[in-house]
Amino acid sequence: MKKFIIFLVSLVFAMAAVAQELNCRVEVNASQLAGTNKSVFETLQQAIQEYMNTTIFTNAQFSPNEKIDCVLFFTIKEYDENRVMKGDLQVQSTRPVYNSAYTTTLINFKDTKIDFAYEEGVPLTYSVNSMESQLTQILNFYAYLILAVDFDSFSPKGGEPYWERLKQIVQQGQSSGEVGWKAFEDTKNRSAVLSAFTDNSTSVLRDLLYQYHRQGLDQMSVSPDRGRGAIHKALSALEAVYKANSMSVGLSMFSDAKFDELVNIYSKATSTERKDAYELLQGIYPAETQRLEKIRKGDESNR
Repeated sequence: MKKFIIFLVSLVFAMAAVAQELNCRVEVNASQLAGTNKSVFETLQQAIQEYMNTTIFTNAQFSPNEKIDCVLFFTIKEYDENRVMKGDLQVQSTRPVYNSAYTTTLINFKDTKIDFAYEEGVPLTYSVNSMESQLTQILNFYAYLILAVDFDSFSPKGGEPYWERLKQIVQQGQSSGEVGWKAFEDTKNRSAVLSAFTDNSTSVLRDLLYQYHRQGLDQMSVSPDRGRGAIHKALSALEAVYKANSMSVGLSMFSDAKFDELVNIYSKATSTERKDAYELLQGIYPAETQRLEKIRKGDESNR
């Protein structure tokens, strides 16, 4: 009996060592569709939420309080007799900042190429070596993107195994001929997102993730000036990406996730830091007039 109890305890610890990684909230909105049975969308929402929160995507160790908070918000705009749904997907993920109650946005991205068939009641199945369906492939892509970006924000190139997995997912998607995977199909599809972080000319974005978050935000509680200085230095990576590919989706992904945060960070910056940041960002994001002006003025803009 004693040996059996020891075995059970060991088994529990072994199972806990590799745990599920995501705390994912899912919403499927089909309010734009009239005269459609809404139960299928409720079932879809439950199926996706279960898939994202029960599939074990990595061998990494996660305790319950270490799970990555993320949101998948589907807007279904079309649903035909073949059970094909088309629409958008807004993907968001956040990360806690060291020694604070603050959480920072890592990803805030809209995928406009959502197009998949879904049959109510058919379970969603995870597979590494094959593409089970367009829907699960999309879910796999964003699960691993969330993981890759999160791990990169904690250690230099920490997300490498998940970027490699993303390459496999994109290749499988491209072989299928489904929408959203083709190289050069547009500048903001899933293939373009992968390229933004892994092509040699723009992969400095991964260095930015570490420098901005681990060396910057995580240091703010100890030394706001030092943390802000690291963030200020990290922004130079954006200029390098812009010079390599001014249409890189990585640039818009950064601005959608970080611009409001940058306004707050630079509210306490020196006039020199504000001027430098304004000039750098204005050259890359000329349409962001209002928020750029707040960065340029700092606290003065709130008076």
